[in-house]
Amino acid sequence: MATDTRTLAEGRPPIAIIGWIATAASVSMFFAYIDQIARNLEGTKGSAIQPAAALVAATLWAAYGAFRTRKDWPLVCANVPGVILAAVAMVTAL
Repeated sequence: MATDTRTLAEGRPPIAIIGWIATAASVSMFFAYIDQIARNLEGTKGSAIQPAAALVAATLWAAYGAFRTRKDWPLVCANVPGVILAAVAMVTAL
């Protein structure tokens, strides 16, 4: 399999830039939990099932990115907010 040798800004390959754009998109998705957390605290409890599933998935992906021999920082950065916000959403829904 050939390696992509094209570069963009700062000499980064296009796939690295796509990784950081995807990170921003994932983080914005996890911030949707803030509304659910606020509603949970106001007494309109949501389900804890979806945040629990997101917590497991985000934890596994963050660990995968962190424990690889060559760290995958976009993957870690995309999922750490998900771990925190999904955990808070799950706990406040109980």
